[in-house]
Amino acid sequence: MSSEIVLFDAPGPKARRRHSILTVVGVVVALTLVWLVVRKMGEANQLEGYMWTPFVNDPEVWTQYLLPGLWGTAKAAALSVVFAGIFGIVFGMARLSSNRWISIPAGVVVEFFRSVPVLIMMVFAYFGYFATSDLVSAQTAPLAAVVLALTLYNGSVIAELVRSGVFSLPKGQSEAGLSIGLSPGQTLRSIQLPQALTAMLPALVGQLVVVLKDSALGVVITYPELLNAAKTLGSAYANTVPAYLVAALIFIAINYLLTRLARAVEGWLKRRGGSHRAAGTPDAEITDLEVGSGVGTGGGR
Repeated sequence: MSSEIVLFDAPGPKARRRHSILTVVGVVVALTLVWLVVRKMGEANQLEGYMWTPFVNDPEVWTQYLLPGLWGTAKAAALSVVFAGIFGIVFGMARLSSNRWISIPAGVVVEFFRSVPVLIMMVFAYFGYFATSDLVSAQTAPLAAVVLALTLYNGSVIAELVRSGVFSLPKGQSEAGLSIGLSPGQTLRSIQLPQALTAMLPALVGQLVVVLKDSALGVVITYPELLNAAKTLGSAYANTVPAYLVAALIFIAINYLLTRLARAVEGWLKRRGGSHRAAGTPDAEITDLEVGSGVGTGGGR
């Protein structure tokens, strides 16, 4: 009997016809919106050649604006990913602690920072502390606020991924660790956490896309990232719309590459897991046969 799980019935002729009609309507609406946008840009002279020539003829467009902005985005994203990973693993393990004095406060922290919008955290961190504090310089204050906000939010998301990843493991994993004399904490650190992180790796890589996109919110607190650079570029060359479009294309290209990376990692993990299972099948069958026949166990006596 097939073990395939069907979540919904296959659509019939009427449903397929209805889906086709809705698809055509959706495509027409999308093309109409694109046409309206292009028309409005043409009326505003935003499609004229002189608006786009600086991106080809003027090297300063890249060296003074876009590339420094891209570096600011990459720097904030890289720092946030590192700190968010540390935050997420620490608080994810704290939420799994059997000590309620640790798990409950950790849960409150994680749920709080998951609920607060990243933009609000950036604004509060910058204007409420870093802009008036001597802890960092005035030039570093926007970066510190962006990294702190992204760390707290994405670290809380990673903490939930850690917790759900450990809970998704078979119960026998923890029982095996306890049966060989490990404490619950040692079992979590040595057996469950490595497996959970491996299983969550595609989701963790996918979280890079979220971090990269949210770094653009730093424009509100004057952090010199890519969106802020596009804004300054548009003011300097009087081509605001083309500058934003080029920045959007750069964001799309980077996010696409990160998405492809996440899919590649997921496919590699599936192939790795499948090969391990295939390699382990004969041994498992031999073990079952030996146990069933009593070989080496005294079962035949």
